[in-house]
Amino acid sequence: MRYEIPTEGRIPFLDMTIPIHWENHAILMFAIWFVLVPAAVAFLRFGKIAPRLYGIPRGTPKLGWAELPWTLHKWSLYGAIGLSLAGAGFAMILSGGFSGTLHSYFGAATITLGVLQGVSAWFRGSHGGRKAMDRDPEDRSTWGGDHFDMAPQRWWFEAWHKTSGYFALFCAGGAVATGLSHFWMPGIAVAFGLIILGGLIGAVILQGRGHHHDTYASVYGYHPENPFNKRRYNKMIEAQAEKP
Repeated sequence: MRYEIPTEGRIPFLDMTIPIHWENHAILMFAIWFVLVPAAVAFLRFGKIAPRLYGIPRGTPKLGWAELPWTLHKWSLYGAIGLSLAGAGFAMILSGGFSGTLHSYFGAATITLGVLQGVSAWFRGSHGGRKAMDRDPEDRSTWGGDHFDMAPQRWWFEAWHKTSGYFALFCAGGAVATGLSHFWMPGIAVAFGLIILGGLIGAVILQGRGHHHDTYASVYGYHPENPFNKRRYNKMIEAQAEKP
């Protein structure tokens, strides 16, 4: 049964009825989830500085070249969450609530995962490391932090944040596809295909050219005494020792 899209909607708190321009909703949500969010993800994945002995230089400003990928990633995603909530909320007000269509379920899943991305960032733990301004750069015993030590809290944050982020983009793709089945917009359909294809080609090229650096090594460096570097090295040695 085909879902009948309303062409007018009532704004309760203004006690007025207005025509609904669903193309505006479609353009907004598409721009958020297939322009802003992929750009924020790609910039962090491929924009990190190459690992140095001690990682990002001490005292680097948040908008400095070495910190910029994290700063843009953070605020772009917070902006995406806020705009998505506004876009979905306004659509639900005008259409009289949750429609129960496949598009609405994909959209709700996308926004829920997006909100949880923002919430999870509050639990990523402390940073630590040599570059932290409240630590003594010459005293390694002061460098401790959840990220520097790769404590369980940080480990599970990264496991959730990265995995659920890709699931959010998958759900966003489902929302676009099902949305187009209700309200066909050839421009968005073409853009959707080009972004998927262009994203794939771009990611392969950037990965192949060596622009994807390990986050821990980029932030804290490849010094062998760094806790996570030491842990990974020991695991590699143990694995080699177990080979027949």
